[in-house]
Amino acid sequence: MRARRLTGSLSCLVVLTLTAAGCGLSGGSDDSGGATAGGCSVDKGNVGSGKLTGDVKGTITFQTTNLKKDFGDFFNGVIADFQKAHPGTKVKWIDDPGDNTFTSRTVADAQACTMADVINVNAPTATALTKAGYLLDIGTKDPDSSKPFVPSFWKTATFADASGKSIHTTLPWYTGGVLLTYNKDLLAKADIDPAKPPTSIFGLFADYEKIAKASDGKYFATMANPIWRIPADFDQMGIKVLSTDGKSAVFGDDPRTTQWVEWMAKLYKEGAMPKDSLSSSNDPSTLYSQGKVAYGSTNPSFVRFVKQNSPSVYAKTAVGQQPYDALGVASAGAPQYISVAATSKHAATALSFAEFLTNAENQTAWCKDPAVVIFPTTTESLNDPFFQNVTGTDPFSQARKLVADQLKTASTNQTNLSPAVQNAIVSQVQLAMQGKKSAADAVKDAQEKSNELLKQGS
Repeated sequence: MRARRLTGSLSCLVVLTLTAAGCGLSGGSDDSGGATAGGCSVDKGNVGSGKLTGDVKGTITFQTTNLKKDFGDFFNGVIADFQKAHPGTKVKWIDDPGDNTFTSRTVADAQACTMADVINVNAPTATALTKAGYLLDIGTKDPDSSKPFVPSFWKTATFADASGKSIHTTLPWYTGGVLLTYNKDLLAKADIDPAKPPTSIFGLFADYEKIAKASDGKYFATMANPIWRIPADFDQMGIKVLSTDGKSAVFGDDPRTTQWVEWMAKLYKEGAMPKDSLSSSNDPSTLYSQGKVAYGSTNPSFVRFVKQNSPSVYAKTAVGQQPYDALGVASAGAPQYISVAATSKHAATALSFAEFLTNAENQTAWCKDPAVVIFPTTTESLNDPFFQNVTGTDPFSQARKLVADQLKTASTNQTNLSPAVQNAIVSQVQLAMQGKKSAADAVKDAQEKSNELLKQGS
């Protein structure tokens, strides 16, 4: 089962980009000042083509997303180290709960000229804020800012401004990974060699079918709800989901989409998936821990969950390479990002702190925290012995090393769908899985409904 890689909420993105689209940076293109973002004034040094200058001093605000409770000591330490290295600076830490109103509240803060100087954002929020002109063009203001990061992660830190030009308004921060987690005993009963994981999504589906035939209803291959797999499977298979401009759905034009739905319907009918999981939001944690599902979540943190909650099943667990399929490389999805407000009155300090927070030393240190299972986005961090010199043969140790190796060359491209569009596709696939319409009709109707929603949003 492929886990959804979207972080945060997309629900407000269309509306927000519409309401903010007319608020892009105006003025200041000749570095002469007079720039604004919405109704907020912007210091002349924060815009234009020149490198950002100024003293690293003054008070800035730093906003994270739901991190203070578990990682207060770590981030207070990072802040203290920065302030010690730069006398005359002060960093005030704000921790947002990160609920499904995050994007709307953040854009509202930006429009009110109260957004934090340094802010943790996800891809949807970065998209809205960049288009509205509220984020500093870090790639221009510090041409060396890309150097620490894995190239693919730096590439995904690019978003379109109001004119459609792609600019680097974020620094990649932390990410997850994707791998196969499976119960070796259940695979063996279906005559599947755990040492030879499938190389394609359809190959994985074929293994699901073997499990369905061998299990006689006593256990299952995976969960049924297609929301966990859309659009992740399509991205991995190289199926284009949206047009280049993002204004129309095109996934139905690829015949493999219909084949994918046919497979899902067949697997559901044959008992590869629990019947009551078709519309359930439950991931496989409980059933996998009970030994009733052969494949677990693709998130590395899931392996630690099994280790802590079901030692007997953990002893039967192994991890393997996710199917590369047509994409040809592993997938990582978009990471979490750190951005600097274009409206910051102490932009030099804010940018300095953002780069300090995301440097290799601090990324590595946080990833070593036993309370978290995350991965860094800097090349140096991924080469750290913590990831590379793994001596343990247990599944969790192997998962950590496997993902760290993958991330050096992984694809971070993902299709961002609004919940409305995603649900429109999912609901049609569910109908096909229930036998209420053909796969071809489900794909056709899903694309039509998606286009209706995209048209409304445009």
